[in-house]
Amino acid sequence: MPQLDTSTWLTMILSMFLVLFIIFQLKISKHSFHHNPEPASTKMMKHSNPWETKWTKIYLPLSLPL
Repeated sequence: MPQLDTSTWLTMILSMFLVLFIIFQLKISKHSFHHNPEPASTKMMKHSNPWETKWTKIYLPLSLPL
């Protein structure tokens, strides 16, 4: 029964890691990232609601004067 030759396994594994590292580096280098991100404006915007400009009150029938 022949014995399995494992003398080249280390070379194959190291070369595989090297090739994978190079492939990932090439893929990552093709991405474009924002160079100078600007902070978003955090100013409070005033929304005009129709119920803010006038005084309103709901009268219940039981709360009306007699």
